[in-house]
Amino acid sequence: MPRASAADAAETARRILDVATVHFAEHGYAAASVDEIAQAAGVTRGAVYHHYSSKPLLFAAVAAEQQRIVAVAIVTAITDSTPDTALRGGSHAFLDAITRGAASRVLLVDGPAVLGWQEWRQLDADGPEQELRAGLDEAGVSPALLEPLTAALSGAMNELALWLAAHANDTDAREHAHGALDGILDSVAPRR
Repeated sequence: MPRASAADAAETARRILDVATVHFAEHGYAAASVDEIAQAAGVTRGAVYHHYSSKPLLFAAVAAEQQRIVAVAIVTAITDSTPDTALRGGSHAFLDAITRGAASRVLLVDGPAVLGWQEWRQLDADGPEQELRAGLDEAGVSPALLEPLTAALSGAMNELALWLAAHANDTDAREHAHGALDGILDSVAPRR
């Protein structure tokens, strides 16, 4: 039997990742089944393990991709922004991106438990937190306060995202969450 080309292998790995993303988002990590993911992706269980080695590593790949998507949403929102508006625009984009689609369940609910606190924090630090730090720096936060304010605001925004995810059926929750975020941002970097 001929071996799959690198392009075929990459496409198979991508299809598995896409299916796993939906599966983890709908069922959660604990109830996720590698057999069901393989079946839905049209591959064997062995193919899943060939590309991702284990269920935890498959979840880690899904989480990394979701964190990348959140970071891209932030960058997209702040493209062509002034320093005065970038922090606010990026923060609101983060709140929306992390509470829609698979990101909410994967990153906020299951991520810390499955990945472990250190790995979960590193994913955040390598993506959205970098954008937040840059936004705070551009907004004129003093160098001495840059790291602690980045940590504080990141934590507050993650908690706000968890609150919003828990109130998904409340039609006013998103508006209230964004209002609360504006209040936090006004205290950190008042609008000019």
